[in-house]
Amino acid sequence: MIKIGIIGGTGYTGVELLRLLAAHPEADLRIITSRGEAGKQVAELFSSLRGHVDLAFSEPETKSLAGCDVVFAATPNGVAMTHARELLKAGVKLIDLAADFRLKDPAAWEKWYGMPHACPELLAEAVYGLPEVNREKIKKTRLVANPGCYPTAVQLGFLPLLENGLVDTQHLIADAKSGVSGAGRKAELHALFSEAADSMKAYGVAGHRHWPEIRQGLDSASKKSVGLTFVPHLTPMIRGIHATLYARLTQPGAQLQALFEQRYAKEPFVDVMPAGSHPETRSVRASNVCRIAVHRPHDGDTVVVLSVIDNLVKGAAGQAVQNMNIMFGLDERTGLDQVAVLP
Repeated sequence: MIKIGIIGGTGYTGVELLRLLAAHPEADLRIITSRGEAGKQVAELFSSLRGHVDLAFSEPETKSLAGCDVVFAATPNGVAMTHARELLKAGVKLIDLAADFRLKDPAAWEKWYGMPHACPELLAEAVYGLPEVNREKIKKTRLVANPGCYPTAVQLGFLPLLENGLVDTQHLIADAKSGVSGAGRKAELHALFSEAADSMKAYGVAGHRHWPEIRQGLDSASKKSVGLTFVPHLTPMIRGIHATLYARLTQPGAQLQALFEQRYAKEPFVDVMPAGSHPETRSVRASNVCRIAVHRPHDGDTVVVLSVIDNLVKGAAGQAVQNMNIMFGLDERTGLDQVAVLP
């Protein structure tokens, strides 16, 4: 059994981690921390976990976490990096669901997240936890930077095109929509029901924190710097991300459907749908699956890729568990075989 600790178990990604790990056959949940809820039973805060998680929240003390095999940090940005040195020194593996170790450049981190990095020496060691790209590195690392939700959907949609040099890399467009749970479990005006329901709006058009993360991954896939326009939107749903991706083909004769099917043929959590399909966010709700469809409208030189995920699962907690499975030599599908919830 894998002894597991969770730092910050009260947010949406934290409770999603608890849901998944409670049913994981190799997971031994030992510690769940929360400064605000210390001493309170988990099931008292989240009644959905009654009979599944018999633990109380505790203070986030590194000494107690050091007894775990792996710790998940489901905390706001800037928290995991304050625990990282001591946990790694104690021999604990760390999977950070926030952005602390996603960007390789500490100056870029400070620019986008408004604070200096607490342990920049660890950035080079951290492995970006997108299994479809870095599986072999994930197997060997002790520090995983779990990807963001938008970056997961966007990168998986663009990867086959960039890896094969089929598109103009200077004019990539990602038009992405997210449910309100992506804003986190906190009281904010824009996420109130009366503000978000029956409406949709773009935000962060001038610059969003996920842009440098997405671009870093796309640069790596294409082996050169790409030009990316990324526009996120808030939609009146709870879970889900729908990314509509646009690129101009430089090789019009490319067999796009076959290309995507071959790229993801052995990926357990990427489903390339039949030609002409239009994946829906509800088709992946509560599952760790990314569903993709590729289109070439009017047989022109524009390729349109549709990519959908559950932002809390493949976009956060599910992908983190997938990374844990890889790190500990398990079948990466372990504990993640839930069928999507419909309706």
